[in-house]
Amino acid sequence: MHHLKEERTFVMVKPDGVRKGLVGEIIKRFEQRDLKIVALEMFHATREEIDNHYPKADAWLQRLGTKTEDTYKRYGLDLVADFGSADHLAIGKEVRTWLLEYMTSAPMVRMVVQGIHAVDMVRKITGATLPYLADMGTIRGDYSADSPAVANAEKRAVYNLIHASETPEEAAHEISYWFGKKTVFSYKRFGVDE
Repeated sequence: MHHLKEERTFVMVKPDGVRKGLVGEIIKRFEQRDLKIVALEMFHATREEIDNHYPKADAWLQRLGTKTEDTYKRYGLDLVADFGSADHLAIGKEVRTWLLEYMTSAPMVRMVVQGIHAVDMVRKITGATLPYLADMGTIRGDYSADSPAVANAEKRAVYNLIHASETPEEAAHEISYWFGKKTVFSYKRFGVDE
């Protein structure tokens, strides 16, 4: 078992985060909370890489379709008019396609962040997945106001700036997937690791 100060998580600054010039601000937010960046790279993902990053299981796609229907109900929108169907699986597949298009639309930045409870800390700093629900003071709350209702109407993914692993297991998988045999560094930060 690793020392508790060595928990690692995976973070990806998405195309809108890069295009808004927020890479430095995002890194700064993590470092200010005594987390450290132990691997960092700008890259342009292929469709195949992103396709393999997001789940393809019917259960995940159904959940995506259900969330979409919930959004439509909440705002009194017509799901069938926009999607041509109320089938959650079909809707989930379409939304997933928008995700693939979004994530390959521009360069991104991938990183490994390490520190005490890194997975939970990064998600707290990042804020709620849906920017319009994210608290002020979080990355999404301060720099994005997008919502699924707007994104669905425009037939695109929600612009939410950043991806952060949800669990230590997911982090380990994503670090392995996105960094493979590339070096993940080990070093001591002044005042943090001493």
